Amino acid sequence: MSSVIVAVAPDRSGGAVVQPLGPDGAPTAEPRRVADLAAELRARPEARWVWPSTESAYPAILDAAVRVPRCHDLEMTEALLVGAEGEWGAPRSVAAAWARLTGGPVPPDPPVRQAAPPGEAQEALFGEPSGVAEATIEQVAAVYADQLKRIAATADPARFRMLVAAESASALIAVEMGRAGLPWHAPTHDELLTDLLGARRPAGGPPQKLVELTEQICHLLASPGLHPDSPAELRRALRKAGIDVPNTRAWVLKQVEHPAIEPILHYKELYRIWTAHGWSWRQQWVRDGRFHPAYVPGGVVSGRWATRGGGALQIPAVLRAAVRADPGRRLVVADAGQLEPRILAAVSRDPGLCKAAGPGDIYTGLEGFADRATAKVALLGAMYGQTGGQAAPALAVLKGRYPRAWAVVEEAARTGESGGLVRSWLGRTCPRPGGGPTAGDLADGEWFNSRDGDLRTSAGQRARGRFTRNFVIQATAAEWAATLLALVRSRLWEVDAELVFFQHDEVILDCSHSCADDVAVVLQECADEAGRLMFGSTGVHFVMDAKVVEAYSDAKPS
Repeated sequence: MSSVIVAVAPDRSGGAVVQPLGPDGAPTAEPRRVADLAAELRARPEARWVWPSTESAYPAILDAAVRVPRCHDLEMTEALLVGAEGEWGAPRSVAAAWARLTGGPVPPDPPVRQAAPPGEAQEALFGEPSGVAEATIEQVAAVYADQLKRIAATADPARFRMLVAAESASALIAVEMGRAGLPWHAPTHDELLTDLLGARRPAGGPPQKLVELTEQICHLLASPGLHPDSPAELRRALRKAGIDVPNTRAWVLKQVEHPAIEPILHYKELYRIWTAHGWSWRQQWVRDGRFHPAYVPGGVVSGRWATRGGGALQIPAVLRAAVRADPGRRLVVADAGQLEPRILAAVSRDPGLCKAAGPGDIYTGLEGFADRATAKVALLGAMYGQTGGQAAPALAVLKGRYPRAWAVVEEAARTGESGGLVRSWLGRTCPRPGGGPTAGDLADGEWFNSRDGDLRTSAGQRARGRFTRNFVIQATAAEWAATLLALVRSRLWEVDAELVFFQHDEVILDCSHSCADDVAVVLQECADEAGRLMFGSTGVHFVMDAKVVEAYSDAKPS
């Protein structure tokens, strides 16, 4: 940890009140007012800045061309701590933390609003003001000192401090990536959309291929005027044709035999592309050849990232050719191979599984199975709760050959089934039954459906067990990824390379052609270091398959 710690209470004018703090969070000098926070940060690159919210404070600092090496995000840390204390989802603002500390009424967090597309972030007339999260310097210092005490009281303070550091680094990276943007080539995007959807209609409305599919579906279901994008209308039309389905999701429709099903599925696929990443989307979210989404680090229960606008985590594979480096530059696209099985090996320290999780294919390295496919079914089944049916014999082999790995996920499942809480390797705590987010809490991020676990029924208990079984692995994988990002950012601080995309276990860096190969090497080195920092010496190799390409679509899986 940096020996220089400074509390910051930013204000809307671009200034702030700052105050140096000691290792225990206690002030070591009187607070002082600075008129230009960005200049203050530039002058003290060695400091760790303690502020209410990176998401609200950092954009203006980047506007002034100042990057912050390290910070302590009070809001993100508060969310981790209230979760560890069994109050997952409690208000996490500095005002709420101050109220809990002083015994006052705890205010709710302000509502989360969708991020505005680039160029549309100005204040609406008479609208609610946005900007920095407001707090006094007294509150910032006191909440930080209190958080240090609460971290020390966790089950493993050293690990939890690593989690806080990784989460705070993620907050900085998320703002930087949103600001840098992902290179997006409009002519290529136009070509891809036209091939998929037909020519763009000047007057607006669905493109030609959607119109043709609509006509075909209406004819096959004998339902003139049907809007296939309406689930209610589509269910009624299917029922009229003698097909009764509980919903119109693709996996449900694929089980139905009828001539209309294939065009319906094709329509759904194309409609999603047209509405989520079509011409109107590009007009909203792409500016000066860059796609600028709003990332939310830790926005999913497991600690994975989400987005609050733009759909960055759902870029269709058929459109990835539009993600193209500018002349003289390259994209380094890398993903962590077989991350979650390797996480299970490192967490369990099962000797056999750690040996299998070497540089090669982990499933091929598993012993006792007839073939790779059976080994994969067993390992994924153990992590995701597919423990019955045809997977049972393979799981029996896994349990016998790799008992310590089996015990980790089984213990997590039994804890969940009884209503208990489980934690990731660094200390992220799962929500209580029924305490997860609703679909509206996350605009376009995936989320764990922990609300399925009604513990009054055996089905609810099993659902809760499946959730907690996977939580301990997936949340730990998210921590490894956050640690990787922080290390990559630090190693490439002075290099002409910047992180421009992150999704679960995949990263993209935009860099000069001359340093691209070196950046690919750094990614693997940081993957190894992230594993050592989190788990020590386990023999597990975290494979980071990096490719230097001109377009995202060129990075085919190996």
